[in-house]
Amino acid sequence: MVRFPGFGLSFSIHPIAFRLFGVNVYFYAICIVTGIVVALLLSYRSKEKFGIPFDFLFESLIPSISIGLIGARIYYIAFNWKNSHLSLTEVFDLRNGGLAIYGGLIAGMLVVLKKCKKAKINPFDFLDYVVPFIAIAQSIGRWGNFFNQEAYGTETTHLFRMGISTPEGYQEVHPTFLYESISTLLIFILLRILQKNRKFKGQIFYFYLFLYAGIRMVIEGIRVDSLMFQNFRVSQILSGAIFVFSSIMLLKNRQKSRDNRQDCVKMMKKVYKKLL
Repeated sequence: MVRFPGFGLSFSIHPIAFRLFGVNVYFYAICIVTGIVVALLLSYRSKEKFGIPFDFLFESLIPSISIGLIGARIYYIAFNWKNSHLSLTEVFDLRNGGLAIYGGLIAGMLVVLKKCKKAKINPFDFLDYVVPFIAIAQSIGRWGNFFNQEAYGTETTHLFRMGISTPEGYQEVHPTFLYESISTLLIFILLRILQKNRKFKGQIFYFYLFLYAGIRMVIEGIRVDSLMFQNFRVSQILSGAIFVFSSIMLLKNRQKSRDNRQDCVKMMKKVYKKLL
């Protein structure tokens, strides 16, 4: 039973949605697949954005999603010592959860870069096209944590608090999965708006990194199940590094774009004077 006392809501949930041919199908997997399908449908409606054919997008996303899921699992296992006893089969059993978004993004990014290089497509054009849809896929996929009753935060009396059964008994905690789901939905909306008036190649991608890393850095600070390295929260450190890097790149390219505009104006003035 999961409760939201601040709104008088309660839900009786189970991680298993149904059985198919004797195999348990988990809500976690359904949420991830739904997020991917919605992202693909929305990206199709914006096909040919920045000169990227949808066929190339589709062909690139299939291997990047597959490799991304493997990367997300490896990242999770690598920084979670509790999983050190798992067998090879259990390591790659994704039905019970245990994925880390940063591992998936890094692995998927490597596939995309390789595909773009082979097809002689500017990777920043491709990334500017797809990152809004990555955000909406994240927003939907995060609800898998709700059904698994995981990825929650510290105890709180906040209006949005979530009541769940934990090993310590009934607790009312921060629904950090919900915070991230709402945040990535807002990121999706903002990036779609920015796509209409892109100032330079990579702008949408860097904004995604900037916004998501900043939000994740804050949310990670109140989670109780963070992946740890020594006494440090791995995702919080990585988020901080990405936040700084994306901030620098946005400022650098903004200045470059401004300088280019000024140079163009000066050149036009010179041409105009010569014509006169």
